[in-house]
Order: sequence, then C-alpha cells, then structure tokens
Amino acid sequence: MSGTALANASIKTFRIKAPEDNVSTSENPVLEIPLDEFKAILADLTTTYNLVAELVRDSVILRGRELARMTTEASNSIKAGSPIEKVLLLNAHTRRLLAKVRDALKRGPSPESEKIIHVCSKIQARALQIIDYVKTYGEGEPTGKRDVGLDSQQARLIFKGADKEKVSRRDTIRAMKRAETLWPAMTLAHRPNDGRQTMRLTIPREDLRDSPETNYRTTWQRSRGSTGLAL
Repeated sequence: MSGTALANASIKTFRIKAPEDNVSTSENPVLEIPLDEFKAILADLTTTYNLVAELVRDSVILRGRELARMTTEASNSIKAGSPIEKVLLLNAHTRRLLAKVRDALKRGPSPESEKIIHVCSKIQARALQIIDYVKTYGEGEPTGKRDVGLDSQQARLIFKGADKEKVSRRDTIRAMKRAETLWPAMTLAHRPNDGRQTMRLTIPREDLRDSPETNYRTTWQRSRGSTGLAL
C-alpha cells in the first residue's frame, strides 16, 4: 500500500446483503439481538465517549464547565431516547467531541497547555514519592521480609502528609501505576485475600539497589475533577 493510500485509509461502510429474489421486500428485515449484547454495545460506546472526554479535558481543549455541560446534555438526551436512538446519539456526541480535538490539532498548542504538564507531573511526583518511600523503608530493614510492599491505603497517607489534601483512590492508583512504569521491578496487583481488592505494589528486596533516580518539585496545582457520561 502506498504512502498516500495509508494516509487516506478509512473503514468502508458495511453493507447488508440484499434479500433473495423470492423473498418479500414489503417489510424491512428485522435484526434480533439479545438484550445483554445490546447493553454491552451501549456500555462500549459509553466508554469510548468517556475516553474521548478525558482526552479533551486533560489536553485543555475544553474548560471543565463547558465539558461538563456538554456531557450533561449528552447524558440527558441519551436517557430519553429509544434503544436505537441511544446508539445513534452516543455516536453523535462522541463525534462532537472528536471535532473539538480535530479543531484543536489544527490550531496548534493551546495557551493553557502548561496545565497539562502540571496535572501529569502531579501524578509523576506522587509516583516518585512512592519510589522514595519503598526504597527508604526497604533499606531501613535489610533483614526483613523477602518482598517490600506498599498498599493504596498507605500511599494515600503518604500523599496526605505531603500534599496537605485528601487524594482520591483513583488518583492514588494512577500514581501507583506510574511508579510501576518508572521502576519495572515493582509489581502492582490486588492484595491477596482482600475482599475490597486493595491495590498493592511489591518489589523483591534484592532489586532495591537498582531504584531509579528521583527528582521532583513539591508544589503542584490542585487536580481537576473528572467528567464522565453514564447511562
């Protein structure tokens, strides 16, 4: 395939096979689908919308209030629609957000793009706090257990002391995932035999000596609230 063809590549419209000659066409063909499968389609489309909304928010393409207003309008219209209308409306509202992304890419970087760095760096700073804690705690007990660990509840206490604010479980887990990425020797998983499915980071004690270098600022702007669509 040529470079031009790749640049212009797109999914072609799917066509329904025409009825046979001996089949009456007085009525439209009826497609039967199990309710569970239809609900799965709606859930998948909703997830797609929320992912695009998250991209729009984190890229500062829309301000929080404007995005929240669009999402509220989308949610209200979808809830009032018939099953097929829900699918069509979900796609329409998602395309509306994608149009905002397209226009932003054409305009270039936003004057407020600095906010992206601040928000992302806040998660980065917390991840580095986790790494510092695990390294310091592990080295302080050289004859302790084989693995050194930190769960999400402990991490939230660390963040509360440093940020002077209550950090959500969602942001705590995001920081733990970033710490896992920065220090591949760490493993993030659910704590064993825990009905609440608390997340826990663990690392073999012998890998503590290979920790990454950390360097981060201690003051960050307050993170923004999330905006999502729910059926």
